[in-house]
Amino acid sequence: MPEIRPITDLRNTNEISELCHKSQEPIFITKNGYGDLVVMSMKTYERQMALVEVYKKLAEAEKQIADGVPLLDGEEVFKKLRKKYVRA
Repeated sequence: MPEIRPITDLRNTNEISELCHKSQEPIFITKNGYGDLVVMSMKTYERQMALVEVYKKLAEAEKQIADGVPLLDGEEVFKKLRKKYVRA
């Protein structure tokens, strides 16, 4: 369940900071009863941005498949990666 707080709660920055870190979710801030801001910890922000990047890459891959770009064999790709990066 999202945490929704009025903008006046931002006066107590320590409480908001603790809430952001504890919940690990964005905190929605309202002004005059309407959504105005979103506050979150840096860890939560970085996690959200990483998810956005994954979704972008998935959309790109799906477009390539739809456009008929030939697929690579997964085993062959891993074999090349192991050969390149794993030192015996």
